[in-house]
Amino acid sequence: MVKVGTRPGFETPGTSHGLRDVFTQRYLLRLLVDKEIQVRYRGSVLGLLWSYIKPAIQFIVFYVAMGLFLGLEKGIDNYAIYLFSGIVVVNFFTETFGNAARSVVGNGGLIKKIYLPRQLFPASTLWVAVVHFVPQVAVLLVACVLAGWHPTFAQLGSGLVGFVIIGAFSLGLGFLFCAANVFFRDAENIVDLVNMVAAWSAPVLYMWMMVQEALSNGFFAVYMLNPLTVAVELFHYAFWLPTNTGSTTWTLPPGMFPVWVPVSLFVSGGLLLLGDLVFRRLEGRFAQEL
Repeated sequence: MVKVGTRPGFETPGTSHGLRDVFTQRYLLRLLVDKEIQVRYRGSVLGLLWSYIKPAIQFIVFYVAMGLFLGLEKGIDNYAIYLFSGIVVVNFFTETFGNAARSVVGNGGLIKKIYLPRQLFPASTLWVAVVHFVPQVAVLLVACVLAGWHPTFAQLGSGLVGFVIIGAFSLGLGFLFCAANVFFRDAENIVDLVNMVAAWSAPVLYMWMMVQEALSNGFFAVYMLNPLTVAVELFHYAFWLPTNTGSTTWTLPPGMFPVWVPVSLFVSGGLLLLGDLVFRRLEGRFAQEL
């Protein structure tokens, strides 16, 4: 006699397949992304224009404080582009990580009513962040072109690699803290702290050479282990450096492509798999905890 659970083509309802569900349930993922965007801008007059306004205000504040008051504009050619190419990366990270960490708790009512793959909730926040990331990159590209942007294929590819690194890194952290947040709401405060220091943990407002001068080689290696640092430097290499006339003394950190880029891809990919594993182990208890 064959057991029902062993019949070919059948499986236990509600079985999670982890990240695979994100790809097989693309229709549900699109619905969640649409819902998130509609809820975020419900009753808003400007709507998606806020994705331009917020980073613009952030850029102006940093530019005035760091570029003009502290004089970094005088030491870095095209400092505005240098600054903004790092800001768009940090914004992409903080939005994905912050919203992913709160996604399950924020959709607790839906989770308790019906079953759908829980991984779709944090994954949908990544795509919402991409929706806001694209217009920021468009503005950055316009500024680069006006400044005489002349990138090589290697530099363009570096920008794409940086995008992949930060997407995997932020979503992997999002999975981990999303699961933790269901059981310990203190996780939200940790997420806020990480996002608060994100712009200072990578060379967005300053140059990496300043960190190397201040730290020993061992601590500088720890600094370079941060995938956010590598992603920001790849964006500088792709967008800011091709606008320079050759007068800048900036170079990529030593061992960037042979060492730090592969390490960052490994760390980000490994963190994504670890986050998915932890999420799958705990998701069966989400409904009762919520």
